[in-house]
Amino acid sequence: MDEIKEIAVLAGIVSDRRDVTYSDDSTIEELAELAKSAGAEVAAKVLQPKDAPDVATYLGKGKIEELTELCKNLEANLIIFDDELSASQRNNIEDLTGVRVTDRTTLILDIFAARAQSAEGKLQVELAQLKYILPRLMGIGKSLSRLGAGIGTRGPGETKLETDRRHIRSHISKIQGQLKEVEKRRSYMRERRKKDGFQTVALVGYTNAGKSTLLNYLTNAGVLAEDKLFATLDPTARALTLPDGREVILIDTVGFIRKLPHHLVNAFKSTLEETRYASLILNVVDYSNEEYLEHLKVSENLLTELGCSDIPVLNVFNKCDRVDADTKTCGNNVYISAKNGTNMDELLRMICTHLPVTKRRMNLLIPYTQAGLSAQLREDGIIINEEYAENGVKITADVEQKAVYKYEQYEI
Repeated sequence: MDEIKEIAVLAGIVSDRRDVTYSDDSTIEELAELAKSAGAEVAAKVLQPKDAPDVATYLGKGKIEELTELCKNLEANLIIFDDELSASQRNNIEDLTGVRVTDRTTLILDIFAARAQSAEGKLQVELAQLKYILPRLMGIGKSLSRLGAGIGTRGPGETKLETDRRHIRSHISKIQGQLKEVEKRRSYMRERRKKDGFQTVALVGYTNAGKSTLLNYLTNAGVLAEDKLFATLDPTARALTLPDGREVILIDTVGFIRKLPHHLVNAFKSTLEETRYASLILNVVDYSNEEYLEHLKVSENLLTELGCSDIPVLNVFNKCDRVDADTKTCGNNVYISAKNGTNMDELLRMICTHLPVTKRRMNLLIPYTQAGLSAQLREDGIIINEEYAENGVKITADVEQKAVYKYEQYEI
């Protein structure tokens, strides 16, 4: 059976009210990229000036009539709205237009469902989908029968997704329990890294900013790096040795986007928590994108939401090879090209500069009469080398800054 080609019309509203953010040219263009990433052909984009969405039809009945005619002329079989729709809005629009309707949130969840590779990633996406569907359940009876038949339909199938709310809540509870076990394992791994003396550097940023390309360049990670939105979902951790000899764990994370679904942020909480426990954050930005300052702001806001305000951040402006502009490093801004290696030495130097110093390398001679101090040293740091001499134990160790005072008198 041939797959039905999805021809989509995109729709949103533009508001002049400064306290409300709806669609504009940039978000509707981004919606187009999302639609293409999901496999749809974008036939047209419709923006309606309006201070607030119409309660019944989002755009208003007159505009919906125009939209119906447009879809008929273009032979479009899908309308994608740039904001979340209620179940009643979705049903009303489908009844009036005779065309299948979805929204930005469902589209993003759909892309995540298609791209998730790990068992954890799949669970996180399914949890977000179920939480999004639950309050809309009364209005999507028609939609359940077509799950698995196009954009906005991937994920939980009809056998899992019964119309009984208790069944869905039970399934949500089960997934949350499984994710808590994953969270425990992540927590254990973080504690293990901390105990072994590793600091973590988190790669964050807007989707398609080049985080995976940067990770691959620095660590030969071999992570899929494609020029499309949300190419990578599952976090990847790799060791990186810095020019000053310190070894850190570099962690790639899921990309950010405007209007990122709240349920998705919550579902990926355990993954995003890697950022909250990082010693340094690299906020990667596509410097060649005209909206790069807006993208930077979105990332900064999400980092604040995740509780990362007290962690040092280095802004990494990537793809500078595509831009004819000043790319001189200043403050906490560094300009690179992860694709061709431009300014990577400068980036590594900046990481060394901004990464908090938590340990000090010490060469010590501990008298045999202070054997207890040698044992304590194993708690306060990492032993690099140990040699027994005539008058004591010669030890090279990386000692936690807060404990350095205990050993300074034995330093050689």
